[in-house]
Amino acid sequence: MTLEGAFADFTRRDWERDPPDDTVRLAVVGTGGFARNRALPAIADGNHCETTALVTESPDRVRSLAAQFDVNHVVDYDGFLAGNHTAVYDAVYVATPNATHGEYAVAAAEHGKHVICEKPLDASLERAREVVDACEDAGVTLMTAYRLQVEPTVRRTRELVRDGVVSDVVQIHGGFSHPLLEDADPDAWQLDPDLAGGGALIDPLNTVRYVLDDDPAGVYASTHSSGPPFDAVDEHVAFQLEFENGATAACTASFDAHASSRLELIGSDGMIRIKSPFGGVVPQEMVVESGDVRMEYTGPPVDEVREEFDYFGYCVLTGTDPEPDVEDGLADLRAIEAAYESAETACRVDLE
Repeated sequence: MTLEGAFADFTRRDWERDPPDDTVRLAVVGTGGFARNRALPAIADGNHCETTALVTESPDRVRSLAAQFDVNHVVDYDGFLAGNHTAVYDAVYVATPNATHGEYAVAAAEHGKHVICEKPLDASLERAREVVDACEDAGVTLMTAYRLQVEPTVRRTRELVRDGVVSDVVQIHGGFSHPLLEDADPDAWQLDPDLAGGGALIDPLNTVRYVLDDDPAGVYASTHSSGPPFDAVDEHVAFQLEFENGATAACTASFDAHASSRLELIGSDGMIRIKSPFGGVVPQEMVVESGDVRMEYTGPPVDEVREEFDYFGYCVLTGTDPEPDVEDGLADLRAIEAAYESAETACRVDLE
């Protein structure tokens, strides 16, 4: 890929060939803020999935939500686990708190349903492996919901790195901060370590691994919390990923700071900078320098959540293995657990 050609047909769905006419019927498990405000609208706006069931703690409380999105079936969690209404959906989207992902993903697999699960697959690597095993045993598709992996700016960045447009990547700088309490109360599940399994570091970590198409050899991390309500989870985190080829990624993340997001890759002969990759809606703005050539791209925002569900539906309908595969989800959890071990011991932790 030449630098001049990098921005041609920028928002192309390079993964989509011969789009299927059918749709995947989804049961959305969990009706919290993200499911209500982002996932359900994205599914409705997309081409390859449709919501046919909602799974929630209190069905009566979501009747208006079901009516808004023309969903005819609402079931409680116990009913879902028991297999009620399995005839009305082909796959499930798990959007419950992190530590409960495994329970519902495993149940879906046992019902013979495909699974798209919010990141991470579960709060622990051990439980995530149970999800992977259940889906493999059932022969169903499992995809971790890494929406940035189907977002055009991040996909184009990976292509540029792969094609050597900036030569060898030497350094990556990433940052993500979000004032969590503006959108959640002090009792939010993200502040409960038993439910969350960790804090704010997940998004930058996976994106770095994805654009480099490589796994880190070691990680060093430190965390800080100023007190309630962040006394049980990391309020702020800084971590460094070290790769076998000598590249390093220095990243920060916070659940209690002004909203900000950035990603910059420095190569031996160039640079790629993405504006706001982790903020929820990537504005499609990037700068690329290659040798003496500098180019900027600005385009209309693309809803990466819609892209994610269309990609999942496409994979199920065509029998395609998702790029965010089972090993991708496990690799993230290995790195996450190593980062927290490093923060606790103040030592670098090697990754196999």
